[in-house]
Amino acid sequence: MTATTIFKQTSNPQHFALSGIVPPLVTPLAARDTLDIEGLQRLIDHVIAGGVAGVFILGSTGEAPSLSYRLRREMIKEVTRRVEGRVPVLVGVTDTAFVESVALAQHAADCGADAAVLTTPYYFPVGQTELTAYVQNLAPLIPLPLMLYNMPGLTKVWFEIETLRRLSTISSIVGVKDSSGDLGYYANLCKLKTVRPDWSILLGPEALLAEAHALGGDGGVCGGANVAPQLFTGCHRALVDGDMDTAEKLSEKIREFQKIYDVGKYASRHIKATKSALSILNICSDLPADPFNRFLEPQRNLVADVLARVGIL
Repeated sequence: MTATTIFKQTSNPQHFALSGIVPPLVTPLAARDTLDIEGLQRLIDHVIAGGVAGVFILGSTGEAPSLSYRLRREMIKEVTRRVEGRVPVLVGVTDTAFVESVALAQHAADCGADAAVLTTPYYFPVGQTELTAYVQNLAPLIPLPLMLYNMPGLTKVWFEIETLRRLSTISSIVGVKDSSGDLGYYANLCKLKTVRPDWSILLGPEALLAEAHALGGDGGVCGGANVAPQLFTGCHRALVDGDMDTAEKLSEKIREFQKIYDVGKYASRHIKATKSALSILNICSDLPADPFNRFLEPQRNLVADVLARVGIL
């Protein structure tokens, strides 16, 4: 299946445009601080065969803050090598330490990644003036096109719209991924295209893919596309083509798929459910990073039931 993507890199290294479905890849683990290399290869081939527009590693679904710096670098090296240029590779470089973000971005560039992704610093909350200065200081040191990532549920800080408007003067910033789930905010985010028509505006919450498209968004960074890439790429393609009957049918399947995230009682259930589903499909290990535990058999059975209802099994 051909990827639904627009991707360009010309003599201007900051020229980057992306539309479609970009799965935030899980980080397959064979053991603590050890990649499941064979599983990683199967996962990469699985999502690319499903028509994704790119892959995003070391994000929330990739458990980046729980991984050692060594393992993050290995993940970057292995993914860029195994993707083999078939789709763009976006790398999360967020860290509590400024210099570590710069170092990780440089490693990503050295490995051949296509873009870096940066959310707001976490643990110590920053004000919007501080956040603006942080990005203004960091962006010139990132040797890749830079996508900003609004994830207030985990970082506790928003990229406010006026902050993004101020940051829009930085040419190396090529778009925003929004995982807030606030469609009012997303609508205002899409309006920033009047200032930066080249920006890619992507949505995180996968169940809102159709609503985001109607507001002018360019696609989604959908965790479920790890498991069922064709479901999400098919829905996005139908939306772009104006085939609303197909889009609604696939949106209904996506809403049913969301029930895997109802399994378990902790916030970590989203990662556990995704990895559990991938394990059930014999793609990669379901081992999460510490401090989390994998789902036990009763929870795995519930995930399998959802996959069967959606037609993935």
